[in-house]
Amino acid sequence: NYPNPFNPSTVISYQLPVAGKVTLKVYDVLGREVATLVNEEKPAGSYNVEFGIQNLELSSGIYFYKLQAGDFVETKKMILLK
Repeated sequence: NYPNPFNPSTVISYQLPVAGKVTLKVYDVLGREVATLVNEEKPAGSYNVEFGIQNLELSSGIYFYKLQAGDFVETKKMILLK
């Protein structure tokens, strides 16, 4: 994601080599789901998803985003600074 740390939004980029079901979710440091950014079938290609905190009451701290596409799963850290 870029920028990281972010406020009020960040862009998460990912690429799919083949079409498939994609889920992209954001979690707080305690593992509670904060937002679902993507939950659908996507064709192969490159994607950018914006995560903004405008409608969410989030405090400064560490958050994680988890990308699942087929058998691929990756979790990365991002930092919100207010």
